[in-house]
Parts: sequence; C-alpha cells; structure tokens
Amino acid sequence: MRYGGVLLSVSSVKASRKFYEDLLGLEVYQDYGRNISFDCGLSLQEDFDWLAKIPKERILREPNNMELFFEEEDLDGFVKKLERYPGILYVHDMAEYPWGQRVIRFYDPDGHILEVGEDMRVVVGRFLGSGMSMEDASKRMGVSVTDLEKILSDRG
Repeated sequence: MRYGGVLLSVSSVKASRKFYEDLLGLEVYQDYGRNISFDCGLSLQEDFDWLAKIPKERILREPNNMELFFEEEDLDGFVKKLERYPGILYVHDMAEYPWGQRVIRFYDPDGHILEVGEDMRVVVGRFLGSGMSMEDASKRMGVSVTDLEKILSDRG
C-alpha cells in the first residue's frame, strides 16, 4: 500500500485554488475541474458529497480536529503576506513553542486549520548562529544531536 495524500472537501474549487496558490504558493499538478491536485500531494474536491457518495449532512464543516501544516523559511515575510490577504480568520497569532519553532495558525476558506511554521532548519540555524553548540541546541529543542544533524542534512 502507498499513501496517496490528503483530499479536502471544499465549497468552491476555484476560490480554494486561488487561496492555496496565491497565499501558500502551491502549484497545481492535475486539474479535473471539480478536483485538483497540487504537486505537494494535497487535493481539493468540490461536490465531495456527491462524488464520494457521502450524504451531505454527514460532511462536517470546521471540525477543528486536524490541520494541514507547512514549513516556511521566511516566516516573517509569510506573516506579512498573510496580513495583506483579505478575509483571513486566525486560530491564533504567532506563537513560539518550547523547542524554538514559531508558528501561526489560520483557517482556509472552508474552515480547515492551516499551520505555517518555521522550517526546522531555520530554527536550528538560529540557535547555532546565536552561539549555541549542537549539544546546547539539542537540549533546548529536546531532540538528539543526531536528529538535529538529520534536520540540517536531509531536508531541502
């Protein structure tokens, strides 16, 4: 078996496509009209109730029990872009977690929770740039030095 990705039920593929392309910079991989797939593995489906043979009343809106997350190298730049995007409803403002990663959460046009956080390479780089050793950064982030080395070498 192979994992295929995430499919979101949306009220308007056109509006959601614009949101994900304009704000998050996703690129469409396949476009079937009411169903599109982005090159990252995320898909959007309009008329999900009909095509999936699920009664409309069984499709929940804004369940707040899952989120899509993205990592961004320039989080401050993204937040400025987000602030200019019309109609954004925030889950919360920028927050920093104990391991040092800063994140912001907001809703897409259909109420799905999105998280955009700092790329973990940026977090590690910030700590190392401040004079921390790999061991210090490891303790600060609560992960092994080996995990930090993986972050720095395996991603991107």
